[in-house]
Amino acid sequence: MNAVEETVADIPKADRPDGLSIGESVVDGIRVVAVRGEIDTDVKSLLSEALLPDDDATPPLRIVVDLSGVTFMDSSGINVLVAAHRAISDTEGWLRIAAAQTAVLRVLHIVGLDAVVPCHATVEQALSSP
Repeated sequence: MNAVEETVADIPKADRPDGLSIGESVVDGIRVVAVRGEIDTDVKSLLSEALLPDDDATPPLRIVVDLSGVTFMDSSGINVLVAAHRAISDTEGWLRIAAAQTAVLRVLHIVGLDAVVPCHATVEQALSSP
């Protein structure tokens, strides 16, 4: 693999930007969770809590996860998204993914999550999709 083909997953962790930030908003009754940074085992609990708060409340019925600011995601992030999808589907709601960067979208495709959880190019598309 030459330097041009190097992916984020190939860059040592010390050389990648770190940290995770999560913002939330509600658009027409749909929760939009905007995630920025890297999703790995160190922050999976933060993402999980943002998607499915641990307060015995019923999971939100509709969530769009905006991944436009996510530069790296490993299997920890996939596991959180699968768990959220299952919990929300159990309440007859839905989870949609929006604006994933190419490297993250490739991971979603490789593991087949894009076949289970709809992935949209933009948050607006995810919000307006039937």
